[in-house]
Amino acid sequence: LPSSPKSPKPPHKDQKTAMAAEGGEVSELQKKLSRRNLINEGEEAPAAAKPHVNIYTEFPEFSRKEIKEYEKMFKLYDTSNDGFIDLQELKYMMEKLGAAQTHVGLKAMIKEVDEDNDGQIALREFLLIFRKAARGELVCDGLTHLAKTIDVSEAGVGGAKGFFEALANEQTKSNKFEAEIKEEQEQKKKEAEEAKKRKEEFKAKMAHLQ
Repeated sequence: LPSSPKSPKPPHKDQKTAMAAEGGEVSELQKKLSRRNLINEGEEAPAAAKPHVNIYTEFPEFSRKEIKEYEKMFKLYDTSNDGFIDLQELKYMMEKLGAAQTHVGLKAMIKEVDEDNDGQIALREFLLIFRKAARGELVCDGLTHLAKTIDVSEAGVGGAKGFFEALANEQTKSNKFEAEIKEEQEQKKKEAEEAKKRKEEFKAKMAHLQ
């Protein structure tokens, strides 16, 4: 009798996963191509770009000098130079301002002014901190401390200059203090080594006399 044809083996679990992943990629690609065709045919509009905002006209309560000083401070802590202060950069900023925050506290600070919900602070949102502070609208203690520490409104450029000088002086004092501690520790270590050496020499001398 002719042997009956063998039924194909079901695909292995790994093969199923690979096939599903491949199918997902194809489906995603199809969606993108379909949307592109709709845009080309005028049936769907592309995502609108964010309108350019002139911060000088949007924040008339601040002088141009004040805005420039706030911008300098923003760029000082935007260490990645991408135009945003993210959570890690805000963490560094608050530590430098002497008001270190918890992870939850930092997220709350960002959330309070993050109007576009991208999880970071743009220059415009940074300026919102000082607008809200002036109006007494800040909720987060971290932002309140930030606004009080970085205050250029009292003396314009002079206020910002004084802030930077104070920050630099504080850093110099801290470095000097650390250097003094290190020097003191080295001196104690040296004295301990000399005492140990004298003790060993005394033992050797006594052993020789015996």
